[in-house]
Amino acid sequence: MPQAPEFARFPPVLGGSGRAVIRIVHVIASIAAATGGPARAVADMARAVAARGHDVAIWTTDRDMTAAERAAPLPADGVARHVFAQGWPATFATSWPLARALDAAIPQADIVHIHSLYLFHVWYAARVCRKAGVPYLLRPHGTLDPFLRTRGRLKKALVGFAFQDRVIREAAALHFTAEEEMRLAAPYTSGAKGVIVPNGLDMGEYDSLPAPGGFIARHPELAGTKPVLFLSRINFKKGLDVLIPAFAKALAAEPALRLVIAGPDDGYKATAAAFAREAGVADKIVWTGMLAGEEKKQAFVDCTAFALPSWSENFGIAIVEAMACEAPVVISDRVNIWREISNAGAGLVSPPEIDHVAAHILLLAGDPLRARRMGEAGRRLASDRYDWKNIAVDLERVYREHARP
Repeated sequence: MPQAPEFARFPPVLGGSGRAVIRIVHVIASIAAATGGPARAVADMARAVAARGHDVAIWTTDRDMTAAERAAPLPADGVARHVFAQGWPATFATSWPLARALDAAIPQADIVHIHSLYLFHVWYAARVCRKAGVPYLLRPHGTLDPFLRTRGRLKKALVGFAFQDRVIREAAALHFTAEEEMRLAAPYTSGAKGVIVPNGLDMGEYDSLPAPGGFIARHPELAGTKPVLFLSRINFKKGLDVLIPAFAKALAAEPALRLVIAGPDDGYKATAAAFAREAGVADKIVWTGMLAGEEKKQAFVDCTAFALPSWSENFGIAIVEAMACEAPVVISDRVNIWREISNAGAGLVSPPEIDHVAAHILLLAGDPLRARRMGEAGRRLASDRYDWKNIAVDLERVYREHARP
């Protein structure tokens, strides 16, 4: 395992634009695909900023990584990745090898970007930053949402007293991905400064969409139906306890509907399957497991609507992917980019309630013209607001404003 950073031990150099190269360290508990949005977000933002000529490295543990992920060659994207063994206690993603490596890496950085809260790497990275005089951004990844704050409240209070409250107070800024996320987190930030930079997509990957029918060809049981797509981690907060009974209610009015549930099991699939049996729709649901690449795009293209009525969602990159593929979206007002989507006319928004979600599914299933117009509006929104080429400029500005001189 590497113990030294990838940065050259020299003063800042000038990039192609004539501006000083920023040396950025990202620290996160895991970059395993199974962990969902945070892992993807850190990889994408690191890649986007590296493409602008900066030195970017990710420091992490092997938490939840598969054997294939451990053996995979590093992407040729200009981002160094350093993975260290997780130890005990695993609950906090503890890794003393990572800690020793951060002792060497952080003093050479201009700024550190710490991801998530309440974990070992957060405490240790902030501690090293404090000693070395290196400013850090802290990205909560939705963990300051009131819905999530109520879970494990005692544990979070203890960790907050031990180190997390201080880490929040001493951050150069808290990084939020939506105005709504920052608003919800405000009671728990002790007045710390916040900056808003969204997640994004490489919209160049969506210049050419798959022809319709590819996903249905892979799943012939969907032929002649109107698929509603859920694509996310199968997790308690994703609203499957609302979506499945809402689908059952809509199915009673429109028998051609089917529900496709795609994504890795995050310990909640058995519970979700029980909801389906109780609602009498188990035979109308297709479980695909995790989708990626072209197959994922095909699923978006072939769906009648994309549905994610989450109880808490600090961003929801799958929603942006759906919009990039011109799929109309049905989301809850607990998704923190719901205002942007509603204002753009890119989807239907409601509280995470069965009757509302069922009505929105039926509306899109029964009005293809409206669904198509919403999909086109979503595509425009994704291109205008959530393209990494544009977001990287804002992120670079934030780094430059907060990095040590």
